[in-house]
Amino acid sequence: MSFARPELLYILILVPFMGLLLLWAVRRREAALARLGEVGLIGRLSANINWRGRRWGYILWIFILTLLIIAMARPQWGSDVQVVEQQGIEIMVALDISQSMLAQDIKPDRLSRAKLEIADLMNRLNGDEIGLVLFSGASFIQFPLTADYATARTFLDNAQPGLISRPGTAIGQAIRTAINGFDKERAAQKVIIVFTDGENHEPDTMEAVKEAATDNIIIYTIGFGSPDGEPIPQMNEQGEVIGYKKDQQGETILSKLDEVALQQIALTANGRYFRAEASGQELDALLAELSQLQRETLQNQFEIRQVERFQLCLAVALAAMVIMELIPERVNKKLEVRS
Repeated sequence: MSFARPELLYILILVPFMGLLLLWAVRRREAALARLGEVGLIGRLSANINWRGRRWGYILWIFILTLLIIAMARPQWGSDVQVVEQQGIEIMVALDISQSMLAQDIKPDRLSRAKLEIADLMNRLNGDEIGLVLFSGASFIQFPLTADYATARTFLDNAQPGLISRPGTAIGQAIRTAINGFDKERAAQKVIIVFTDGENHEPDTMEAVKEAATDNIIIYTIGFGSPDGEPIPQMNEQGEVIGYKKDQQGETILSKLDEVALQQIALTANGRYFRAEASGQELDALLAELSQLQRETLQNQFEIRQVERFQLCLAVALAAMVIMELIPERVNKKLEVRS
């Protein structure tokens, strides 16, 4: 036998004290009666009181209190198999891990901030499945759709620019990779969320967006960075900034947030564009949008659960209460009065 709330069993420590309190109250009442007059007379006047019934009433009261505390701790024994229906939407997150995401116009940098927001998104999902696509000049699925958010966060932590050797930013290819990550047999709403600075080096991005829209896939975009631009840092093996990326003429390259492109992507695929802010309010707005989408059954899972038995304790306690009420206060004895 086990208990769902075993910490409540500590309340049982109070039961002996309640018993001692009852015993003290009985003794005090007997002493008070003894002070009222001659002992024999008082004994004859109280001869028809059901003293034995009262003692049993006290015992039953302690018994009921004990059962109620045990019921609160929810005793469990035995098990049964239950089918749990998981409802939600399918979300593929496309995370830009190109070098430009290391720009530090958002602290600590664009990529780190995006990863924090994705982790926060996972913390606030409820039953939805999420997968992750990493992209720069190429793309791949870092982990497929799953409701195991703890494992997903482990894979997310490992996302960094060095995972993809091809430079550039291919948003269209990332969207196609995300589309392929969905389960086409399910009727659940499918959503792609693109975390990027919007710099795109691929001409047919909108073709991929239209493909998603045709398949009723909604795309939301979240832009990281500043429209004014920020230098792209170059790091050593220790993660220290040793300079900034330059073009062939030796000029420092500025990475700029392309909000127009991201707005167009979201609008075409029936979604919305959000700009990453220091307050993180864009994630609240995104979750508000996701909460309005139609949830469908994603999968049925079999779970083995302990069977709750607190009802038995309550039933016995109720029966004891009934018995208490049936115990008569007095017994049928004739009162003898001596002159």
